[in-house]
Amino acid sequence: MNHTKRWKRRAGTFAFVVVMAGCSGGGTASEPLVQEFPPGWRYPQADSPLSAAHGMVVSTDSLASAAGLSMLQAGGNAVDAAVATGFTLAVVNPEAGNIGGGGFLVARMADDTRVALDYREKAPLAATADMYLDADGRVTDAGVLGHLASGVPGSVAGMEAAWSRFGTLPWADLLEPAIRLARDGFVIAPRHLSSVGARAELLLRFPSTAAVFLPGGEPPQIGSVFRQPDLARALQSIADEGAAAFYAGWIADSTVAEMDRGGGLITHEDLASYDAVWRDPVVLDYRGHEVITMPPPSSGGVTMGQILNIVESFDLASMGWLSADHVHVAVEGMRRAYADRNYFLGDPDFVEIPMGRLLSQAYADSLAGTIDMRLASDSRAFNRVPEESTQTTHYSIVDREGNAVAVTTTINSWFGSKVVVRGAGYLLNNEMDDFTSKPGVPNQFGLVQGEANAIAPGKRMLSAMTPTIVVGPEGRTELVTGTPGGATIITTIFQAVTNHVDFGLPVRASVDAPRFHHQHLPDLLRYEPSGLPPAIVQELQRRGHVLEERTGISGDVQSIHVLEDGTLLGAADRRRGGQALGY
Repeated sequence: MNHTKRWKRRAGTFAFVVVMAGCSGGGTASEPLVQEFPPGWRYPQADSPLSAAHGMVVSTDSLASAAGLSMLQAGGNAVDAAVATGFTLAVVNPEAGNIGGGGFLVARMADDTRVALDYREKAPLAATADMYLDADGRVTDAGVLGHLASGVPGSVAGMEAAWSRFGTLPWADLLEPAIRLARDGFVIAPRHLSSVGARAELLLRFPSTAAVFLPGGEPPQIGSVFRQPDLARALQSIADEGAAAFYAGWIADSTVAEMDRGGGLITHEDLASYDAVWRDPVVLDYRGHEVITMPPPSSGGVTMGQILNIVESFDLASMGWLSADHVHVAVEGMRRAYADRNYFLGDPDFVEIPMGRLLSQAYADSLAGTIDMRLASDSRAFNRVPEESTQTTHYSIVDREGNAVAVTTTINSWFGSKVVVRGAGYLLNNEMDDFTSKPGVPNQFGLVQGEANAIAPGKRMLSAMTPTIVVGPEGRTELVTGTPGGATIITTIFQAVTNHVDFGLPVRASVDAPRFHHQHLPDLLRYEPSGLPPAIVQELQRRGHVLEERTGISGDVQSIHVLEDGTLLGAADRRRGGQALGY
C-alpha cells in the first residue's frame, strides 16, 4: 500500500454541494463548505469557522476559551493557555471541568517535540479488586455514586507538570481568570441550568454539593450570578503554593476529612504520593499523515490507531462519506479494535501490553482480511472477555509559534461522584467505575472489560480519552482535536481524522457532522438522531447490523485546522455550545 498517497475524493452516496466561502473573523484563507448533510440532521447549515492568524483556543465554554486566549495575547504559549483554560473550566463547567479529576495532554511543539502527559487518577492504596461487589458477587453502584467512587485526583499535578516543562508565564497569572470567576461569579446560562437541573436529585443527596449547586434546594436561575467562594479560596492557595497546596496542607486535610465523612478511601498518603507521568505518545501513519495521540492508560490512541490501520486497507473516499460501505467498514474496524481494547489494555505500569503487535500494520491487515463487505460480523467471534447477562471535556490550542496542545480532562460522569469537598468547593471524580469491577460486567458506559483493567492499589484506570494531533505529509500540524463522550470518544475522533484525511471535510462541517459508534459489546451500531438516512439504515440492517438511533448527542468536539499559510480555523461543537476564540 502506498502510505504517502492522498486519496482522491469521489462522488458518493450523498452529493457534496461545495462553494468557496470566506472565513469569518478575517484572514485570507478559505475552505470548501459541505452544505448537505443527511435529511433531518440537526445541524444542516455548515457555518464558516472562526479564522485567526496568531493563536486560537477552542473549548466547550466561552469564558474558558477567553481565559486561554488572554494568556496567548499576553505572550504566553499554548501550554500556558492550556493551564489557564483547564483551571477556568473547573469553575465555569463544573460538571466536567475539574481539579478533582484527571486527564491527558498531547502536544506537538514548534520544534517538533512530541509529548504525552498522563495525569489520570489512581486507585487509592486501600483499594481492592472486589471492592464494588456485594455479598452475592453483584456489582453495586458504589463505584459510580458517592465517596467510594473517587480515585486520587491528578489534574492539579498534571497542570503543574505541563507548566514546569513548557510554560513561560508566571504560574499565578494562569490561575487568575479562574480565581476571579469563582470569587466574583459568572452569569448562569441555560446550559449550566440544564446540567444542574437534570441531576438535581442526585446532587441533593450530598449536603456539601447541594449547598454549592442547589442553594435553597433549587437550581440557580438563568441570569443570576453563580459564585463559588470555597473553590476560589482553594484555587488561590494553588496559585500561591503550586500543586503542593492541593496534595498537602489544608486542601488535602479537607479532602481526607470528606473521605472520612462519606466512607471513601483517599488518604494523605494517597495524595502525597500522586505523580503525573510523561509518556511516549502513540504515533502512527495514516495515508501519509502522522497521527499523534495518547498511549495507555488511555485506550484511545491504541484503539483508534487500530481502527485507522484496519480501514487503511479500504479506499474510504471512493465509497462516499456516510455511505453504507463507509459505515460498514468503519464499524467492522471498531468492533475488532474494541475487542482488543477490552482484553489487552490497562495501566502499563501494572500490565504487559503487546503494543507492537496491536499497532502493527500486518496485524491490522490480517483483521481487515476478515471483513466481509456483504455481511456484518458477530462481535462474539472476537470476544475474549467472559460475559454476564459522561462527564469529560476537551480543548484544543495553537499559538503563534506553532505549538499545538490537545487536552482531554474528566471527572467521569456528569458532576463525577456528586460529592463536593466541604470547605474546598471542588467536585470529586467517580473514575473508579472505569476499572473492571467484575470481568464481563458492563460499566456505566456499557464497556465489557477484562482482568487487565482490574482494580489494584495505586493503579490508573483505563480511559477512552483521545486528545489527538494530525501532522500532514509536508510535516505541518494540520489538525488538533478531541472530545468527551465516554466510550464514544475513540470512534468520534476516528471520524474526525477520517473526515479530514479521507473525505476532505472542512473543520466546521467535520465537527457538526453526524456520528456513529460501535464498541464491540453490546453488538450494536448506535447513531445520532437522523444521523443516517433511512435507506442507509435499511442497507446496513440487510447486511446484518443491529442499529439503534440514540436519543441524545454524541461527543463535544473542539478542533483547530491549520492551513498551509498558517491561518487557524477553529470549530467548537454546536452540540454543547462551545466557543472558538482567536486573534
